Amino acid sequence: MTDRQRTTRLDLSRRHLLRCFGAGAVTAFALPWAGRALADPVFSTYPFQLGIASGEPAPDGFVIWTRLAPDPFALDHGMPSAGVEVAWEVAEDERFQTVAQKGVAVARPELGHAVHVEVAGLQPGRPYWYRFVAGRERSGAGRAMTTPAFGAPLDRVRFAVAGCQNYEQGYFTAHRHLASQNPDFVFCYGDYIYEGRGNRLRNGPDGPVESVRQHFGGEIYSIEDYRRRYAQYKMDTDLQAAHAAAPWFVTWDDHEIDNNWVDSLDQDGTPAPIFALRRQMAMQAYYEHMPLRASSLPVGPSMQLYRQARYGNLLDLNLLDTRQYRTDQPCGDRWGAGCADISQARAEVLGKRQHDWLMANLSGSKAKWKALAQQVMVMDLDRDPGPETTENLDSWAGYRVPRERLLSGLRDRRIANAVVLTGDEHQNYAGELHIDGKNPGRDPIATEFVATSITSGGDGEDQRPQTVEIQKVNPQLKFHNSRRGYLMCDVDGERWQTDYIVMDQVSDRKGIASSRQKLVVEAGAARLQMG
Repeated sequence: MTDRQRTTRLDLSRRHLLRCFGAGAVTAFALPWAGRALADPVFSTYPFQLGIASGEPAPDGFVIWTRLAPDPFALDHGMPSAGVEVAWEVAEDERFQTVAQKGVAVARPELGHAVHVEVAGLQPGRPYWYRFVAGRERSGAGRAMTTPAFGAPLDRVRFAVAGCQNYEQGYFTAHRHLASQNPDFVFCYGDYIYEGRGNRLRNGPDGPVESVRQHFGGEIYSIEDYRRRYAQYKMDTDLQAAHAAAPWFVTWDDHEIDNNWVDSLDQDGTPAPIFALRRQMAMQAYYEHMPLRASSLPVGPSMQLYRQARYGNLLDLNLLDTRQYRTDQPCGDRWGAGCADISQARAEVLGKRQHDWLMANLSGSKAKWKALAQQVMVMDLDRDPGPETTENLDSWAGYRVPRERLLSGLRDRRIANAVVLTGDEHQNYAGELHIDGKNPGRDPIATEFVATSITSGGDGEDQRPQTVEIQKVNPQLKFHNSRRGYLMCDVDGERWQTDYIVMDQVSDRKGIASSRQKLVVEAGAARLQMG
């Protein structure tokens, strides 16, 4: 392969490197392998144990990802301290008889031998298949899809919403079922991994419960820790099936770094410079294991994750980051606490730049539907059915000023057909959004669909008795359920339908998936209807 071919196939964005590091670093990233011998890979065990994935689809292409790890839990993951060439190809058919694009990327030791190829030059609005080759080893094949051309007429888009997948609390059977649905894309709202130590036992509602399976090692802090934890999750074949079935758009919540972290703060009071080191390690590992573009390559302890995807004239998907720019949770982040800080004027969830970016996107959108794909609940539910008021302070309800700024922005700009997609709660919810949900206005401003977890929380139950009582005092809440599963959203020009897919159990690999409830929003109105 020529030096020019190596340079043009680099999986790092020159523009991003120039902006973040300057011209000198572009040379350092772009040319270190030219003229240097790369490792000649001969693998004693299969190097694609972590699977393959695609993501960030656009009208002319997408990212394809893999990471070479013949020995995923070893310190060197079974790889040499050198770059390794990985061939890739993208085809128009499942049998790879018509190859549309092909090339060679370098799996770099600096990135844990991960590969991110930004494929371009493809046709809009159609499926493709992709695979990798390293040495004499070939990966499985995955299916990706380009998005329709910007503004092009589009009749329908069908996608899944999933996240919160605690390895210790269940099997990822829901991912296998999700893969069988062949969605156009998957939105993962975060908590892809959990950072805690491996525990044989965990606390359940009726006492200690044995973990379904156990995390490798203790709580994760170093880059090696995070790599091993991702490897453990990525080796799950059900999760691999979901990645191979469709391109993913990913964002994080808290457990990719540490429970309830925001900005430079963790829950343990770690000094900010020390926590910044942990964030930097966690962000690098996150990038290494997700099908992200080079524009999301971490710069120190920060990472660009808010972005937009467009599906013709039908759907604008605004992917948000509600962790990195948020101010500290009020009232010491204590459940059930209440204090004046809930109304702190300087509080932020998105931060000003992200908020202004979002409002500009929404105001300028010509799509029928505008989705806000994010992490924590916007509904300001009163979690106490009694005379007191209790809110989840790690949700938008703990940040009244930025929450009102968001919703009044939608209302005042007359943003029609806005739908919020959320995770975090480990329960299914659906509701209507008002400035004050306890005193709703005549018409809802937007609609919110909250997806349950893939496994977090264990098997669950149909409806928690406490949540039944909570719904009675929260008129904006229209549906709730406490099983595990995911959402399937079927969107056309007339309506948005969300199907709540639930598992009867996740403590056994034989869990069965079924549709628990379909909810519909008609275009032009934000009111929920049972489907």
